[in-house]
Amino acid sequence: MLNFFPGPSKIYPEVRSYLVDAYDEGILGAPHRGEQFVQLSRTVVGSLKRRLNIPQDYSIFFTSSATECWEILIQSLTKKKSFHIYNGSFGEKWYEYAKKMRPEAAGIRFDINEAMPVEALDISSDTELICITQNETSNGTQVSAASILNLHNRFRDTLTAVDATSSMAGLNLKYIKADIWFASVQKCFGLPPGLGILICSPRAIFRAKQMNERNHYNSLVSLYEKMLNYQTVHTPNTLNIYLLKRMLEDRPFIKQTDIDLIDRAHELYEFFGQFTDFKLLIENEEVRSKTVLVLEANERLVEDIKKRALHHNIRLGNGYGPWQRNTFRVANFPAIDNEEYEELKRFFLHYYA
Repeated sequence: MLNFFPGPSKIYPEVRSYLVDAYDEGILGAPHRGEQFVQLSRTVVGSLKRRLNIPQDYSIFFTSSATECWEILIQSLTKKKSFHIYNGSFGEKWYEYAKKMRPEAAGIRFDINEAMPVEALDISSDTELICITQNETSNGTQVSAASILNLHNRFRDTLTAVDATSSMAGLNLKYIKADIWFASVQKCFGLPPGLGILICSPRAIFRAKQMNERNHYNSLVSLYEKMLNYQTVHTPNTLNIYLLKRMLEDRPFIKQTDIDLIDRAHELYEFFGQFTDFKLLIENEEVRSKTVLVLEANERLVEDIKKRALHHNIRLGNGYGPWQRNTFRVANFPAIDNEEYEELKRFFLHYYA
């Protein structure tokens, strides 16, 4: 089965051998307060910083998912209010979740074919955290590095948090331009689900220490204190952390991965742009995602394409949220080989032959 679902997506084939190695090396039963896990954790943190160009003074934490990061950031970095800028389902879900915890949370939706309207934003001075989604998986849009930097510069006194679930480990993100970044590993990392990566600047850690919120097992200040010794507050997903270690060792540095993915994204957009029965959902090339393509057509055609693709052992991504019935999605993740995309192209050319 060729898997183009945008998460959980295809895992690297080497994971099969990594799993055997994890068993043979005894990592599966290693105590998470013991030296074997501490060494593993230290190695992974160092590899993440080197391979993904994460600033050395940023802190890295292991969570269960990106969704858990939503909770950690709201409970540990806000007392009253966060502000959410979104154009799709996942950004909106983060906003709705924040309102359950902090009813004063505010937000603004912008159009999927427009850049994030940084200059037009009216964010009150009592806002403690600004939240954005760098790559919106539901509709195939992305926020540029320039927009994130402009946001940071315009609201310099307020922390900024970025959900990078569908782009981290695929694109060369400019981490210095925001205070907090997070993702899950079942997309561009090419690993099984069940592990989240949370990255925090020194400024974010300072804020967490100021608040000193300790009412939850996953409070950020508690995560920070444990990670000083490369430990976690809870029993971690040791297996996935080990898989992450091996994946990082075997993959190129992010600069090369970024070049490869962007080149392939251009080729895919050009290919799908030639068809007339369906079209690219995002018309503005400047805001199109480089890692998730979304194609729009009438509901009957979308359903037929997905069914026929499955018959040819090709799994396309379902539409999501408001676009659930009239779109399908195609992941452009590092673990998927170029030849698999050639097979996908052959399927569409045959479909319309």
